[in-house]
Amino acid sequence: MTSRSAAGVRIAVTGASGFCGGHVARAAAAAGARVVCLGRRPGPLGEHRFWDASLGEPDLSGTDLVVHCAAAVGDPAPGSPAETVMHAVNVTGTERLLRAAGGRPVVWVSSASVYDPRRDRTLVREDHPRTGQLNAYGRTKAEGEALALAAGSVVLRPRAVYGPGDTQLLPRLLSRVRAGTLFLPGPDVPLSLTAVENLAEACLAAPGWPQGAYNIADALPYRRDAAVREVLRAHGVRARVRHLPAALARGAARISESLSCAEPALSRYAVDQLAHPVVLDLTRARAQGWTPSRTLSDHLGDLRG
Repeated sequence: MTSRSAAGVRIAVTGASGFCGGHVARAAAAAGARVVCLGRRPGPLGEHRFWDASLGEPDLSGTDLVVHCAAAVGDPAPGSPAETVMHAVNVTGTERLLRAAGGRPVVWVSSASVYDPRRDRTLVREDHPRTGQLNAYGRTKAEGEALALAAGSVVLRPRAVYGPGDTQLLPRLLSRVRAGTLFLPGPDVPLSLTAVENLAEACLAAPGWPQGAYNIADALPYRRDAAVREVLRAHGVRARVRHLPAALARGAARISESLSCAEPALSRYAVDQLAHPVVLDLTRARAQGWTPSRTLSDHLGDLRG
């Protein structure tokens, strides 16, 4: 969506008080759209309409299209009590949204967490199997996006979203530093990451794309160890990066999950995301004219000032 095509368009952004939704709302307003923010808390700008995705249908009256960013996030194990809460938002909430949307175009923000971790992910295309998820988040997002795809929506699958306001990815990484050391599972691997600005641009362009799923990430994958060291330096954290055998890390994660009733201190999902190559194929989104321009170095450079 260009500034010309966005002018006068009324866009509903769910989860606009959150990290991704807030960026989408601001990008839409900058492109000339009128923004309606739906969620339990007001978004960064525009009109606010209260919506609890776990309880009722959103008020989409007067809007032209919907970008659905609202989600219950976290890393609880599949089958844990927390999955019930996630299901109410990520699956049942999607059903409510799609009913309220009627014939409006819907862009549904999913996650690369839906992809089967048991298969090779050195280059993941959109037809990669979506089973065997290692946490409740991935499993409920897969269920939710299946509903969105069946309804004819455009589904975006970013991986490891970072940027200004991030409370999950980089903060969690920094919290793992202990006594000046950060242990990473297994040897160095290539990984796709997604700047939130690249995701927001895709969200605004996607209403014009054919229905279906699209991978969204930065233009090139990153070498894990180099990216981690760059993050540590940018945040002023002096730490050595050391490698832990992946099998040992997975064993520790299983124990941690078995002892936790909520979100474990270490999960199989967290280990998996760092221990194996995961590179998203962006061919399908690029074919629609979308080009990611933001990089991790851009973001970290902004932090340094």
